[in-house]
Amino acid sequence: MNHLLTLTAAIEAATGLALMAVPAVVVRLLLGGEISGAGIPLGRVAGFGLFALGMACWPGDRTANAAPALRGMLAYNSLTTLYLLYLGIGGAWGGPLLWPAVVVHGVLSLLLARQWRLGNMGHQERGSGPNRHATSERPTEPGALIN
Repeated sequence: MNHLLTLTAAIEAATGLALMAVPAVVVRLLLGGEISGAGIPLGRVAGFGLFALGMACWPGDRTANAAPALRGMLAYNSLTTLYLLYLGIGGAWGGPLLWPAVVVHGVLSLLLARQWRLGNMGHQERGSGPNRHATSERPTEPGALIN
């Protein structure tokens, strides 16, 4: 799962950086429209959110529970797929990157949903008791749990 989470985190962080730097260009490429006035700072704020999502979901400690990041990326990519699809089918908005963005977000949504499902099935097999997430692994060096 870490490779998939890393990929989705990198894509969203890069899109966030692009929105922060040049929101009008991103909007033109994605939606085929122009933004001006308050749309420029609003696009940058959206970029902050995407960048933050990417950073929050970036895999760090390999022993940490990645389920919250997985759920966040799944929700974001699924909603983005549906909304961009709606915009594209409606025909009012559409730039050269709209359909590739729909495909990328759709594929990532399917992969994330599959991983989430596999993870949930694994938890059911281990039971539902309070120790279902416990691991028998111990740190190999003193202070390994302190970060």
